[in-house]
Amino acid sequence: MSDGRKIVIIGCGAGGGTAAQFARKTDRKSKIIIFEKDKYPQYSKCGLPYTISGQIPDFDNLIEFSEHWFEKAGIDLILNSKVEKIDTKNKIITVKKENNTFNESYDKLIIATGAKPSLPPIKNLMENSKIISGVFTLRTIDDAKNISRHAGKSKNAVVVGAGLIGLELAESLYKNKLNVTVIEALPDILANTLDKDMSRIVFKNISKYVNIITNHIVTRLESKSGKIKKVFIKDNKTGTEKVIDTDLMIIATGLNPESSLAKDIGCKLSNKGYIVVNEKCETSIKDIYAIGDCTEFKNFVTKNPVSIGLGSIAVRQGISAGINAAGGKYSLLDGVLQTCTSKFFEIEIASVGIYNEKLIYGKFTGSSLPDYYPGGKQITIKAFSDKNGKILGAQAVGENAAQRINAFATAILGGLDIEKFKKLETAYAPPIAPTLDPITLVCDIISLKLRRR
Repeated sequence: MSDGRKIVIIGCGAGGGTAAQFARKTDRKSKIIIFEKDKYPQYSKCGLPYTISGQIPDFDNLIEFSEHWFEKAGIDLILNSKVEKIDTKNKIITVKKENNTFNESYDKLIIATGAKPSLPPIKNLMENSKIISGVFTLRTIDDAKNISRHAGKSKNAVVVGAGLIGLELAESLYKNKLNVTVIEALPDILANTLDKDMSRIVFKNISKYVNIITNHIVTRLESKSGKIKKVFIKDNKTGTEKVIDTDLMIIATGLNPESSLAKDIGCKLSNKGYIVVNEKCETSIKDIYAIGDCTEFKNFVTKNPVSIGLGSIAVRQGISAGINAAGGKYSLLDGVLQTCTSKFFEIEIASVGIYNEKLIYGKFTGSSLPDYYPGGKQITIKAFSDKNGKILGAQAVGENAAQRINAFATAILGGLDIEKFKKLETAYAPPIAPTLDPITLVCDIISLKLRRR
């Protein structure tokens, strides 16, 4: 039975929208209100690069749950409404919608305010407190629309940052027939996702399509009539400066948490400003939950704190917060696996768990099909274990990388060791998969190393 609770959610992204849905499933009679500062209901931010490229034909296709859907579910979705203050003593939030400001009470509050793009210190980036014309970040549908419009009248583009989003955007701009240059400050691309040798496979492949410059930083911009014209970059090793002509630049150098509301009410934050939550997505303040890109939880393997930057994890947090806020019981796993994947220029990548030079690893390159069957594609797997053979991480580049990494995610979650996992009976048929899959063959290499030790 409902106790007449009122659940208020700040933000209708993947986490906030999911929290509302699972709160409703848990308690059919509770009052649920979502305040969303944007003009769109819940949509996929992960799909934004693919609308720019045209692979997703219309921006409206990104909307996963419409205003009508929320209305039918008995959830009040109030768009264009910004929460400006939380009063924890009286359990009231202050909301501004257009020119009106009003208060709304709550019994349970879920903060799903997400994150904002991090801007590096680039000279001449701003003019009159605004980013100059032709320079963009990607966070919203409107951002993607602006990039798409500008790309249509541009010839050259620069992407700053060679992480997952940066490379997805590089491909999107390439498909718009632009000459694309990617600038990365670190020595290697995908530094937060792949080991150096694995990222080099990707580098070699995508360098056929776009120009990638690593170990360089963007120092300053040059504009004409308020529009970007040149990007100046500096070699981190030599200090040598280069200039790149461009009509368009996208900054994809990471995110900063939108946690000011939580900070103002005294929620426990990490030293980087993320809201610290537990397995129930509870904050340090009673009856207040937090989920998504504004939060920090622990890594499943190391138990060290990590920021949440994946939509898949935000959705799982939304399930937890929604159920618990509505009176149910739900706990996340004892940490996040950080399983992730992407695909650029026809090469798929994926990773899970941890990797470092102290771990024992194996690396294997094979084919997605038996050698005798035509059409096989290359797949490289790298897996990591501790000195006792317990699987702690894995990376894959190539055909069906994501599904192979999903198998390793299962192994890490189940605490499997190399000796058991290498005996995994994988599906086999000549037109589908080899007799012994690369995920087991890479474990044979680690097993040999362990025996030698």
